Amino acid sequence: MGTHWDLGGSFWDLKVVREGEKRPNIQLNSFGFYTNGSLEVDLSLLRLGLQETKEKTPLVGFSLTRIRSSSVRSSSTQDPNDCPLQKNSSNPLVLFLINTKDLQVQVRKYGEQKKLFISPGLLPEMPSEPGLPKPEHTVTPKKDSGTSAALDEAKSKPAVSQGDQQGLIGKDEELVWGLDHHNNSYNFSFHVVIGSRAEEGQYSLSFHNCYNLMRGQEQPFDITVMIREKNPEGFLSASEIPLFKLYMVMSACFLAAGVFWVSVLCKNTYNVFKIHWLMAALAFTKSISLLFHSINYYFINSQGHPIEGLAVMHYITHLLKGALLFITIALIGSGWAFVKYVLSDKEKNIFGIVIPLQVLANVAYIVIESREEGASDYGIWKEILFLVDLICCGAILFPVVWSIRHLQDASGTDGKVAVNLAKLKLFRHYYVMVICYVYFTRIIAILLQVAVPFQWQWLYQLLVEGSTLAFFVLTGYKFQPAGDNPYLQLPQEDEEDVQMEQVMTDSGFREGLSKVNKTASGRELL
Repeated sequence: MGTHWDLGGSFWDLKVVREGEKRPNIQLNSFGFYTNGSLEVDLSLLRLGLQETKEKTPLVGFSLTRIRSSSVRSSSTQDPNDCPLQKNSSNPLVLFLINTKDLQVQVRKYGEQKKLFISPGLLPEMPSEPGLPKPEHTVTPKKDSGTSAALDEAKSKPAVSQGDQQGLIGKDEELVWGLDHHNNSYNFSFHVVIGSRAEEGQYSLSFHNCYNLMRGQEQPFDITVMIREKNPEGFLSASEIPLFKLYMVMSACFLAAGVFWVSVLCKNTYNVFKIHWLMAALAFTKSISLLFHSINYYFINSQGHPIEGLAVMHYITHLLKGALLFITIALIGSGWAFVKYVLSDKEKNIFGIVIPLQVLANVAYIVIESREEGASDYGIWKEILFLVDLICCGAILFPVVWSIRHLQDASGTDGKVAVNLAKLKLFRHYYVMVICYVYFTRIIAILLQVAVPFQWQWLYQLLVEGSTLAFFVLTGYKFQPAGDNPYLQLPQEDEEDVQMEQVMTDSGFREGLSKVNKTASGRELL
């Protein structure tokens, strides 16, 4: 989920404001950087309710870790009772230790990071060309860090002079900056520039207050952090840069599929049912949703934040698309409109479960998209989305299974063998199609996201959208309005006919009417 935006300003991509926070570790954000990409962090307010402590090493600060992908968090493998600020690491890691006693910020680098340039302060707001920042940052970490921090000049010069000679291969280099203190709050800022391809990767920024690791002794603190992340091509993370083109192309593909499907329906008007038009509406809704998503990514990449109106339209169409998708799959699986017009109680219960869960899933999606990763309920909403999505995927299989069992039981009845066996085969194919769709878009896609490098994370979205398009096309082919489609061929009598007749007789609607016969497409003529 790369970057999240605060719509209140155009310069900062992310603004995190926490009051009364007690969590010891806060995952702020993750971002994929290319060469000459930059990260700017402005800690404008940090108010700690700390008491006097004998700890020599500061237990408050930031960590910047290079991770394999946004799906794999470095903190997931750590002991929750261990302080990340007190550990050495052979992997690329940068610690920003906040020493409130001496009003210092100690910067420690671990691993091989020769061209990862870290400097106090923020980058100039003027537009910078790709070649301009590099000379400045090659000098700043080595000289400015020793001269700009007047409070710590004596301490910083020896550390930096050693770092000039040793570099960052397997050893840590420590820089010391000044920490401002006003009105019982602390503030400082820094920026990081990716200087070479060796330093490219997915970086995770976290804030740690290890004084709150002791349960029952947590002290609330207030923090306001503003973060700006940028690549040479724009404000999108490395894995999100291709998404504008990807979603635009997939939107055109779904639009073309919808237009073709409507043309098929117009050529076979007599065999067309209501659910055929529902399938067309699903294709067009999916296309519009992807179009808004693509436009959103374009403005995010160029301006650093989305257009609020377009974002709302994307959320609305995404909600409609999700509801239409699961409803259409369940209706096709139950045989509604094709072979019957009344749903059983069990099938009604399925829709009573799937529709509210889809609303909840879309609410969770909107919350995840509109909030930053550091929000206290971000992880909860992400788990809710994953769980609800799996429940919906499992629920839509039940109507298909029930239809298969019904056809198996009826396949031996006189006069129905050929038609029922043909429909049974078709339902089994549809069941396999739904299973494959769920498997590829939920399981294989997640495994792919974990396995591929950071710059290829967009393959996850490509697999999901490509699998969805393939599923739409195959479903349309299997259930197209053709006279020789076994799904549309009804026997002379069927258990569903008896159920339908019983319902209408009990209601008195068919009193005085006589049943004539049934056409090949299954419509009754009364």
